[in-house]
Amino acid sequence: MLKTLYSTMKRTTNQPKESVLMTFSDRLRQFFHDVSVIRPSIWILIYLAMMPVFAWVYYILPDSEFHIPIDGATTYGSWLYYSIVTITTLGLGDYTPAHGLAQTITAIEVICGIAIFGFFLNAVGAMRSERDVSSAIARQQAMHREVEKGKLLKNAPQLIHKINRFMAYCYILTTPTDKRTATDMTYDKHFNFKDMRDLYQPSGLPFDNLQEPAIEGFLRCAREMSLYLDSLQMRLDMSLWPALLEDCFTFVANTQIFNDQNNILNHPEQMVSAGKDVTFRDAEKIISNMIQEWKGPIQVSGKNPLTPVVALYYYIKENAEIARRIEMVMTNITTA
Repeated sequence: MLKTLYSTMKRTTNQPKESVLMTFSDRLRQFFHDVSVIRPSIWILIYLAMMPVFAWVYYILPDSEFHIPIDGATTYGSWLYYSIVTITTLGLGDYTPAHGLAQTITAIEVICGIAIFGFFLNAVGAMRSERDVSSAIARQQAMHREVEKGKLLKNAPQLIHKINRFMAYCYILTTPTDKRTATDMTYDKHFNFKDMRDLYQPSGLPFDNLQEPAIEGFLRCAREMSLYLDSLQMRLDMSLWPALLEDCFTFVANTQIFNDQNNILNHPEQMVSAGKDVTFRDAEKIISNMIQEWKGPIQVSGKNPLTPVVALYYYIKENAEIARRIEMVMTNITTA
């Protein structure tokens, strides 16, 4: 153990002077950093608290340690007065230290007062610098937010247009043909599974001139909107709008998971063939009848031939609400 202690002391002794100076400099820098963290009000309280403390020290010292003026009092209040004029370096000269002990304590109080006042000024400067830095950061954040908001506003019309198309398809898929109206195509979030029986009928939407099954237009619209939201997350700092970011991410994730059902939904004959040749049109009718006659819980099952339609049911239920929230947030940002 002594050998280890000796080797440690030897390494310390042989340490280069530059390293020792650097260590001292680092410690001194750390000390001033720690001191500057203390609030200025704390230093003021310490400064004021030292006055009665030193006054008490002077009070218990013999009166012979001081030059006391004629008719001068030696009460605690007198020494408090002396402590105040000493720590503030006023030095009026009526009470003065006469001998070594009083002179030493007086000098200590003066040094402490100057040091604490210096620490107070340092803390004030540090606090001001901190406020300046905070203000600069706040200005940068505000500028960054305005820039990103400008980008978002440029994309708002196209995004809202895609949302409106998506919601129109949601209305078509969840509303039987005999209940559809051209004047009020409001999506009803309370739709039931049987309302989806006409998903293979043409949508009849003004912008859909292909006369294809509504499900095909819906799947294409959902993919386009998902790709647009995904690209929007990469081009903008969406973290400025956490709720919007979460909804965009959820919509994209749901669409990516649901994509596995696209091919099956586009080919209804694969759901009802059961090893037999079934035409596309016949499969549409069979599936429509199966949905209309559906009984029991709506759940995904390997034995359920309508599992892709069930997955579509839950996809519309969740993503239609997400699309509504995205539209609401975009509208609020646009009008703000």
